[in-house]
Amino acid sequence: MTLIVDIGHRLGDFAIDASFESAGRLTALFGPSGSGKSTLINLIAGLIRPEKGRIAVDGRVLVDTAAGAFVPMHRRRIGMVFQDARLFPHLSVAGNLRYGRWFTPASERYADMDGVVDLLGIGHLLDRRPAKLSGGEKQRVAIGRALLASPKLLLMDEPLASLDEARKAEILPYVERLRDETKIPIVYVSHSIAEVARLASDVVVLAQGKVAAAGPTGEIMQRLDLLPAEERGEGGAVLDTTVLRHDESFGMTVLGSPAGEIRVPRLARPAGAPVRLRIRARDVMIATEQPQGLSALNILAGTITAVRPGVGPTVEIAIDCNGATVLARITEQSKHTLRLALGRKVFAVIKTISFDSATTGPGLPIEADG
Repeated sequence: MTLIVDIGHRLGDFAIDASFESAGRLTALFGPSGSGKSTLINLIAGLIRPEKGRIAVDGRVLVDTAAGAFVPMHRRRIGMVFQDARLFPHLSVAGNLRYGRWFTPASERYADMDGVVDLLGIGHLLDRRPAKLSGGEKQRVAIGRALLASPKLLLMDEPLASLDEARKAEILPYVERLRDETKIPIVYVSHSIAEVARLASDVVVLAQGKVAAAGPTGEIMQRLDLLPAEERGEGGAVLDTTVLRHDESFGMTVLGSPAGEIRVPRLARPAGAPVRLRIRARDVMIATEQPQGLSALNILAGTITAVRPGVGPTVEIAIDCNGATVLARITEQSKHTLRLALGRKVFAVIKTISFDSATTGPGLPIEADG
């Protein structure tokens, strides 16, 4: 799927002027509140008619102001999931799900009720009314309703923002299954680094209505300057790794990556399974010699490829570890003391306990990147 957006529109004092192209399985629109994420998703959905520009999905033009083309919302075959589930309170879960099918001609339906129910694990909820559901259960039903409309594109506007951490952890695996198993392209709005790094194949960063950057998730997450101040501590490298083996005696999992083996707390993933790993820059130490007698278990050899000023007394050091880039955020004093400079051979040191459920998740299938 290729999504092409090149639009300009003004809403009161706010103007959006965005242009990007994405062929990813899940494209995240990322940025702080007020950056234009929801406005952009409403433009793609057809809820807003742009003053100028063009939007196309897989070659199908949804709007082209120069040509006078505008496909109305109900004919775009786009499913939407909002921050609040917006379920019909008088209908059961089964009734809410069936509602999603009513506006799709029978000849164009591909989504199967039983398959969607199984995908989202909501079979035991079918007879309940929304008032009897938890926040996470409501969102799963809302996702199911959108899927049963047999959409050609799924838009998710901060679907986890209103949930607490426990409910977010409940929903994330289902969004991953949705990304990996349905073949439906997804545009996902979020201001959370953890969500974007775990879910997205591609990221579009918005700032004040404009595209600040766009590209593969691994590249964008290393641009700490693009992240909101409150999220900057969560930025760093994103590596797609594979489970090599489990060390049951110490409760660890060993992951394989171009950078080398990385040990993390035990994951419930079989050998050979893909794992997406986020290494926060704040969790990386740098050594100029092979460390000895150190409690940290992950020591990755590499070469410094970039030195960038950070915030306050910090600097950002990019280290090429056999083709995989690891980012470290250290003090200017440490850089001076260690005489760190471009081309210097160093070791990136990462404690195993710096990894948790927020920094590890199922990786994208190989075909998802193509």
